[in-house]
Parts: sequence; structure tokens; C-alpha cells
Amino acid sequence: MKSIRSRLRHPLIFLTALLLLSCSRSSGSGKKVIVLAIDGMDPRIVQSMIDRGKLPHFKKLAEMGGFKNLWSSIPPQSPVAWANFITGQNPGGHAIFDFIHRDPDNYLPFLSLTETIPPKTVLKPGSYVFPISGGQVVLLREGKAFWEYLDEAGIPATLFKIPSNYPPVEAGEGSVSGMGTPDLMGSYGIYQYFTTDRTDIPEDYSGARLTLVDVVDGAVKEVIEGPPNTYLEEAPTLEIPFTAWIDPQEPVIRIDLPGEEIILKEGEWSDWVVLSFKPLPVIPAMTGIVRFYARQVKPYFKLYVTPVNINPKAPILPIDYPSGTAAEIADAVGFYYTQGMPEDTKALTNNSLSTREFYGLSRMILEERTRIFHHLFDQFEEGLFFFYYCSIDQGTHIFWHLRDENHPVYDAEARAELGDVIEELYAAMDPVVAKILDRLDEKTTLIIMSDHGFSPLYRNFQLNSWLERNGYLTLKYGRQGGSLLAGDVDWSRTRAYAIGLNALYVNLRGREGNGIVNPGPERDRLVKELVEKLEAVRDPETGQSVVKRVHPREDVYSGPYVERAPDLMVGYDWGYRTAWESALGDVVAGELVTDCEDKWSGDHCGATEIVPGILFSNRPLLLDGPHLYDITPSILAEFGLPKPEQMPGSNIFEPAPPVEEKVPTEDEIRKLKSLDYI
Repeated sequence: MKSIRSRLRHPLIFLTALLLLSCSRSSGSGKKVIVLAIDGMDPRIVQSMIDRGKLPHFKKLAEMGGFKNLWSSIPPQSPVAWANFITGQNPGGHAIFDFIHRDPDNYLPFLSLTETIPPKTVLKPGSYVFPISGGQVVLLREGKAFWEYLDEAGIPATLFKIPSNYPPVEAGEGSVSGMGTPDLMGSYGIYQYFTTDRTDIPEDYSGARLTLVDVVDGAVKEVIEGPPNTYLEEAPTLEIPFTAWIDPQEPVIRIDLPGEEIILKEGEWSDWVVLSFKPLPVIPAMTGIVRFYARQVKPYFKLYVTPVNINPKAPILPIDYPSGTAAEIADAVGFYYTQGMPEDTKALTNNSLSTREFYGLSRMILEERTRIFHHLFDQFEEGLFFFYYCSIDQGTHIFWHLRDENHPVYDAEARAELGDVIEELYAAMDPVVAKILDRLDEKTTLIIMSDHGFSPLYRNFQLNSWLERNGYLTLKYGRQGGSLLAGDVDWSRTRAYAIGLNALYVNLRGREGNGIVNPGPERDRLVKELVEKLEAVRDPETGQSVVKRVHPREDVYSGPYVERAPDLMVGYDWGYRTAWESALGDVVAGELVTDCEDKWSGDHCGATEIVPGILFSNRPLLLDGPHLYDITPSILAEFGLPKPEQMPGSNIFEPAPPVEEKVPTEDEIRKLKSLDYI
């Protein structure tokens, strides 16, 4: 477990430390390793575009060195996969198994990447609350990050937005945290939307504050919500008032904020705006940044406001190392999204943004990210350079329904207007590759990688409902549906339950708060039974396989944290995935398999073999069937560093060493059959 305990704040100390580091860190070898990480890039789409001449510089790189499929993690979720890459281990070595974990004592879910620990000691004079001891934001990923080995060897490393690294590891020349970084409220992104149109606010929505407003005397008066005021006992939400004046003739609004005015035409985005939240007169203000989008002025007023991002020039949460790295980038290229996943997919699925408007937002984010790439890459001279793009991942989640006529929500009109957005996002990466290729020399190794590929999401599977109907999970008497979160499960008669996108747990005695399944043979028989039954599930409408593969944790994980893992990881077949409701512990009435009616139409939370990532290099790729955790020791080897003992991977630039043949046991044959893709 890692935490941010000390940070260099005093300018003189900071500058002195930088001077000492600059004198001691340079290896003098001039060796460079460049890792361009493109989340979600799929090898099938890449190959198709190369064959059609759409990615000439990717093709050039493949001819220089190599291009292979890259096996992802089990399960192939981004936080799990990037933790595999960061540590060079499987989840048993880094303890990230899903986006969502659960507390075995009370069965309640929590986000797997970080934990915020409040101050242990506070002073409470009247209604005020003053912390005496500092709180902490803790990174829950275990294991040592590979650039810590580089740091110990004096090799400089620059890392921008690497996922599963918030708060950032205290190593390297400069890093800014990526996936897992919250907004100013501590969430993964809560936007605000103000509208006079009642139909804009659905009955069921998430990730937003949607407000029905009135126009009074030509203006809308409202507030932008910020973080809670933890200096007051009730922790009320801090707010920034604003007035949006509507032009009586033109489709234009003027937004008046404290000390600032913004004029927007209908359909126009503002620049980043700094908001200052003042908890108490004697306490420094907390600043965040937002952008406004004037979605409509007439006949309805509709205003979208991004989540309040942490201000990179004055972060109140630990988003960079060393302190000041995020500000240096903002000083050079302007404000930028610090939120871990900037594409606001919730705004689209809540219908606060149209498909066309979300497309514009995603292009804006991609262009912002590329400006940062040029700035950092132009400064890079030696050591490791890691840069991360998220647009293809988020774009493929959303825009699959525009390229796939078989998808239940295929939109022919939007496809005609926007084209194949996914291929457009892929093509936008080719000039980035071109710039890197222009700087390659004999001392530079280039690796381009993705953590997984993609499949369509046609149908949703209600895993907890399946468990309930097959006698593994029992609701309290009289309930036709329910939720683990609401206390609707009868744990005295429940043997298995699901939390997360791929995770399935046995209600184990001595581990779960109300476990009834005995460890040992009883638990093992139940695991085997669940594997066989789930892999036999067929879609009643199509007859197709829903679940391609179910992995008992002992078959796929090794390392010190295997006991924290779910008992089973469910890998879905092409076109299927856990339903959102089931991922949060719901048991629903109705059909077990239903159409995806959401614009979140592509996914990668199936079986690992159906969503491989990509691996390119300017050096020949000699290892057959490379995995994510093979890249990690390969990077260390490029700098002449040995592979740490806990890393199971091999060097991608060397053929795998021969192994002594032996006759496998029956148990080994069973395991090999369950992992025949590895």
C-alpha cells in the first residue's frame, strides 16, 4: 500500500533537490525508451486500417520491427491491465482485480484504486472542524512500479497520465496521475447541467447534478457545486453563484461569475475557467477548473458544465510528482483535464449531450492531449518517456454503435453525419507515431501498446439474477428483486454473489461477514460447479454462448495477494457483458439476457482472448504470445537492469527459453485446457 506522506513545497528546498537530482540521475548513456500507450486500441481494427493504407506510420513501424497481438490481464479491465504493466505481475501480485472490490465483512462495494483516509485527530470549537493531523489519499495498488527500479538506478523517467497510479509513485523526473484521479469533489466525474426543459432530466441517471431552472427577467441564477466544506460540522457543499443572462435577440448568453464574465454563442464551448471555493475567511481557497457549453439558448435554456477538475496550477490533491510537474505543463500549454477519465460518457448516456456534441467533446480532449504530448516529447532527452492516450478507449465504448449495423442502437443518421468516428480516432494517432519515428536513433527503443482491444456490447447478462434463480443466492422472504447494497439478501442461505464487472465470490465461512460455505472441499466443489454451469449458459434468444470462460483464481493468479481475489473471474463471450445493475449487486426480475439499449455500445470486459491489445516496436518482437507483464521486464532490460524475481514475464525482444518436456498430470491438463489461449 502506497501513500503520499511528504511533498517538496518550499521553493528553495524544491530547487535544491532538483539541482541535486539533475547532477546524480543522468546515466550518461543516452539510452531512450519511448512507450506510447493507446488505451483500447484493437489489433483487428489496426490491421484493417493498415491494409487499406489508413495508418502508414504504424505500417512503417511494423516493417521496421514488429506488430503482434498483446494478451491482456484477467479480467481485461483497464485498471487491472495497467497494474499488470506497472508491476510486471498478474493481479495476485498487485491486488487490483476489478474496477469494483467489496468489503467481505459487510459485502458493500468500493472503488478498487484508491482510499481517502480522513484526519485522525480534529479540533471542534463550536460548529467548526479543524484537522490537527493530516489525512491521506492511499493508492490501493500493491507492488513496486517499474520506474522505481529506474529511479534507483539513476535513470530519468517522465510519465504522463499512466493509469492505476493515483496518488503517483514518488519516483521519476516528472509524472502526472491518470485513471483513478478524481475531480475536485473526490468522485470520478460529476458534471452539472441546467435546463428549462423538463424532458432533459430522466427518471434514472448517475454521474450528474441535473437542475431544472426558470428564466426570470431574462436570466438564470444558479450555483456551481464544489467540494464539501469539511471545516464545518455538517460539511455543507461549497458553491459558486452565477447568473446567465439571455440575449433578447441573438442566441447568446453572458455568464457572470465572481470577477469574470463569459460570453457564449449557442453551441459554443468556453475556455477553462478557474473557480475559487472559500471554506472560511482564514482558510486558503480551493480552486478548480471547469468549461461551460451553451447547448441551447432558445427556445429552451440548456447549459452543460464539466466536472470541476483539480486545478493543475494549484492542486489540492496529490496529482503529480514531484510537486509542480502538473503546473509546469499548464504554464506551457494551458489548463487541461486532470480528471482521470475526461470524456464525459455519463453526459451522453443521460442525454445531456447528443452524439454529435459528445463527438465534439472527445475531439477537443484528444487535441488537448496531443498538445501536451508535443510539449513533453520536445523536452525529452534521455531515459524513459511514457505517454498515455485515452480517447480511443472512451470513443470505442461510445461510438461502436455507429460502425456496427448489428448493434441494437445502430444510428444510421448519426453514422451518415459523423462517419466512422472510431477509425477517425485511430487515424489521429498516426501523426503522433510519425513524430516519434522522426526522432528514432540507434539508442532509442519505441514501444506502442494498448492494454486491451474491444468487442461489441450487444446483450447484457444479469449474473446475480442467474445466481438467484439457480439457487446460489437467496433474497429475503417475499422479495422479487433486490440489492446487496439495500440489505435484501438472505446471507444465511446464499452461497455465491457477484460484485463488479467480472468478479464472483463464494460466501465463505470465516471470510465473509455471514459466510456459510466451508473452506476446503465444499468451497472447491462449489467453484467447480459454478464454472461448469456458467460456461454452459446460452442466450435464449440467439442460442449463442454468453460466458466463454470462467477462471478459478488459483488457476490464473500467483503472488502474495491471491487470497484477496474473487473466487471466480467470469469472462464473457463476444457481444456479452455483465449488466450494470448486476455489477453493483442488484438482483432484478425479468429476463436474464437483454439487449443493450445504451450508447455505451462497445466493451472489453469479456474473456481475455477475445480482446487482445496491440504491441508495436522498432525492434524485432521475438517472444511468441507476449503478455502485458512481459513488457515490464523488457523495459528494464533495455536499460541493463535485471528482471526482479517476482516478475513472471519474459523479454519481448528475445525468444522464450526452451523448457524441458515432461508428461503433464491430469490436473495440469485440466488447467492447460482452461487456459489454452495463453
